Amino acid sequence: MPAADPAADPVPQSWWRREAGELGRSLTRFGPAPGPRWHLGLQAATAMAVPVIALSAIGYESIGLLAATGAFATLYGGRFTPRERIVVVPIVAALLWACAAAGVLAAVLGPVVVAAGLVVVAVAASALVFGLSVGPPGPLFPVLIYGLSAHVTAPTASHRGLDPGLYLAVLAASLAFAWVVTAIPALRSKHRRTPPRPLSALFPRAHRETEARTLVVRAAAVAIVGTAASLVVDPERAYWIVGAGIAVLGVSTSRRVALSRGIHRALGTAVGAGVYLAIAFVPLPGIVLGVVLGALQFVVELVVVRHYALALLFITPLVLLILGAAGGSGPELAIERVVDTAVGAALGTLSSLIVVRGRTPRAAA
Repeated sequence: MPAADPAADPVPQSWWRREAGELGRSLTRFGPAPGPRWHLGLQAATAMAVPVIALSAIGYESIGLLAATGAFATLYGGRFTPRERIVVVPIVAALLWACAAAGVLAAVLGPVVVAAGLVVVAVAASALVFGLSVGPPGPLFPVLIYGLSAHVTAPTASHRGLDPGLYLAVLAASLAFAWVVTAIPALRSKHRRTPPRPLSALFPRAHRETEARTLVVRAAAVAIVGTAASLVVDPERAYWIVGAGIAVLGVSTSRRVALSRGIHRALGTAVGAGVYLAIAFVPLPGIVLGVVLGALQFVVELVVVRHYALALLFITPLVLLILGAAGGSGPELAIERVVDTAVGAALGTLSSLIVVRGRTPRAAA
């Protein structure tokens, strides 16, 4: 028989070996450092730890742990100057609070509305984030805070659910504190002399509209399929599946990036769940947990831009500790989140097959 022609193979074996080798190397090497990040890590850690410590000190440990989510606002706009962040962080905080309020309202109306709202929030947040070139961490946190808010305020057979008004008030206060933390560096004289750019320059419309549309369509696919998949597992966990899938999307349309992030997220979450179990079985008071959460967030900000799987090793116990405040902890919670992450990561990776073609310009009449 004649030897097979390598050129006739649409996907040569050498391509698979090269891609597999690249993915393997991504797990064993650090990416280049984009610049100093300790100040961003310190801001995020402070915004996360202080509300937990303060509320735990006066006897509101459970709501204090949930108040740590206000620190999510500090994770956006790290590339901007301190004076620009004074404007940007309140906008992000308002968006996150609106998503939380939507989750609380949906929880009152029932699980069907919560599921539909999850899809709407995922698509709307993706259109906003990708369309205005907001950058990392993308639409992940609007989706998570919507789902978390619906989850913790909805009464179930195992717990009554938090008072919606108290929850939203505490979240608003923690978001406001996060803004104060990010605004403090702007008081330094060297930053006061640098005028901020207008919002139109900070958030320009995506100059690659086809890529933005592709990312939005992928996010919509992940949200719809992930929400449907959660009906088989547990509808209350839909936001985690969808969040994991959207996190895998990142802010790039590259299929290699999506596959790499999917593998990193699944492996990092599995190992991070083990770290969570090591912490969860130790009876730590709320004040100490606040310090632990702040330390985890500080490390996350240092490594997330250089090694995604390593960052997930710290992100996973951080989020699971916060979720534990809403009821449920230990091995069951950890196993559920590992399974949900694997499903979401698979959806996010598969969604990279979706490509929206550019519009063909009309011929002149």
